[in-house]
Amino acid sequence: MDESYAARFTLRKDRRIGSASPVGGCAYQNDMNLGEHFRITGGALKNWVIAQMQDSLAVGVFWLIGLYALKVPWAPLWALLAACLQIVPHLGPVLGLIGPALAATLRWGDWEHPLYVLMLYAGIAVVDGFLLQPYLMKRTARVPIWASLLTLIVLGILIPFWGVLLAPPLLAVVYAYKAWHQQKPPASIGLS
Repeated sequence: MDESYAARFTLRKDRRIGSASPVGGCAYQNDMNLGEHFRITGGALKNWVIAQMQDSLAVGVFWLIGLYALKVPWAPLWALLAACLQIVPHLGPVLGLIGPALAATLRWGDWEHPLYVLMLYAGIAVVDGFLLQPYLMKRTARVPIWASLLTLIVLGILIPFWGVLLAPPLLAVVYAYKAWHQQKPPASIGLS
């Protein structure tokens, strides 16, 4: 029993330092340490934040153009506010709608102009959700478009609020680890 324990401990120790795995399959040379995990995860989250900032800037420009076209008062302020609130997933864009809708209501006093603002919001949300965000995630965080859409839907069904909130950064981290594993060559199997 002591011999078996010593052999298993030695094999586990060998795996930690990066030698070949004796039990079926292959081990990766230079297994990850804690610093490597932090580097990969931090890099993935940094890329996700960059994509979010680019998305917020684009949404702010869309709002500015649309609100100027609709002649909504204080259009630059509402566009800047919408861009800043875009960082808050799924709740921020709705909060960014309130200001321009109220401004249109107070300016014209009818229901048509706030409806136009609502239609502008719907158009921006569709373009942002189905085209812009997946494209930016693919370009910045190397996440395929199909994966970003599918993960958002699946996690939104499984964990309604938190799944939708955590899907994009979680996906960026998963694809960063996938890229790391594809870069590492498998070690040759054999015991010395």
